[in-house]
Amino acid sequence: MSERPKPLPDETAAAPRPRPAPRKVIPIADASADSPLFESRRKIQQRSITGRFTHWRWAMVWLTQLFFYGIPWLQIHGRQALLFDLEQRRFYVFGWLLYPQDFIYLAVLLIVSALALFLFTTVAGRLWCGFSCPQTVYTELFMWVERRLEGDRSARLRLDGSGWGAEKIARRGGKHALWLLISLWTGLTFVGYFVPIRSLLPEVLALTGAWQIFWVLFYALATYGNAGFLREQVCKHMCP
Repeated sequence: MSERPKPLPDETAAAPRPRPAPRKVIPIADASADSPLFESRRKIQQRSITGRFTHWRWAMVWLTQLFFYGIPWLQIHGRQALLFDLEQRRFYVFGWLLYPQDFIYLAVLLIVSALALFLFTTVAGRLWCGFSCPQTVYTELFMWVERRLEGDRSARLRLDGSGWGAEKIARRGGKHALWLLISLWTGLTFVGYFVPIRSLLPEVLALTGAWQIFWVLFYALATYGNAGFLREQVCKHMCP
């Protein structure tokens, strides 16, 4: 008797499905004192750079600061050229005398200036941030004082790593003294746009006028902190 032939395997039968590869899992480490969630800011010592754009930046520093510090002392017809006298409710704008009922014109001017600023930052934001922004201007001014008193980047790094001695105290103390002087003069000038600066200066020196002194110190502290310490942190976290 002949053997019955074995049936051939069904070619249409489904092949065994391969096992899926194991999923990759990213391990999550617990936050502890050795691995904090937020890293503290590292102090940056900038290198000195030269070139065409640096010259343009310094030209804007001179232009903006000559305008800012000089306009309050400019007199037109025996009055301060630009003064927003809130106490007397009078606004002197380069020979024009505006009263509260004329504030609509000043408001329109401020709105147009704000919209122009928004348009300028949208079209050429780098030009504003790099050359005209007050944070940039005062930071550049403070950094210039820092370079003059503490040296270039390598010298400042050595000074950071050295112990406190007579040289370090003199350089750091002189730097902060000049920073405070610039900040106080900036605060005085800013308040001088709202209080006649020719009467404001004697009052501040005589320590009379509590509110005037408060606002001078307030804006001086803001300038000192922003340009001296926060610097790029203002641009990264506070600038709208």
